[in-house]
Amino acid sequence: MDSSTLRKLQEPLKNKYKSEPEAAIITLRASSKIGEGITCKIETGKSIIEAGLHPATGGDGLSVCSGDMLLEALAACAGVTLKAVATAIDFKLKDATIYTEGDLDFRGTLAVDKEAPVGFKNIRLRFTLDTDEPKEKIDTLIKLTERYCVVYQTLSKGNMIELTIG
Repeated sequence: MDSSTLRKLQEPLKNKYKSEPEAAIITLRASSKIGEGITCKIETGKSIIEAGLHPATGGDGLSVCSGDMLLEALAACAGVTLKAVATAIDFKLKDATIYTEGDLDFRGTLAVDKEAPVGFKNIRLRFTLDTDEPKEKIDTLIKLTERYCVVYQTLSKGNMIELTIG
């Protein structure tokens, strides 16, 4: 896909969202259903996967870990955003690899140490780019990718999560 094709795809949407801002607000949903043992099945929209305990918390390693899924979502979103931005600004990108890493202290989630945090302490996102573009253009690509990546922005800014029962 080239930048003019991308613009043609996005132009009617942008125009609609300018004239009807409420049309741009879309609620995305995910759900899971508990499974056998300590697992749950998650419908991704394309397939159903089974999530379970990480081996560091007693899992057998056969189910995907939700922490891994969070990092995978970040890598996927950053990769798609990087490619879309590169296309939009006519950035010549031969190839790219997106790496995510996160540090967890499992003492927190296992209640071994009440002072240990539950959740990722640090998350790192790294891009390896194969391009001949100059540094200034690379900096612009990364800046725009950071700005428009939904998962990156959600994780870096934090959000209020409303929890209900019913």
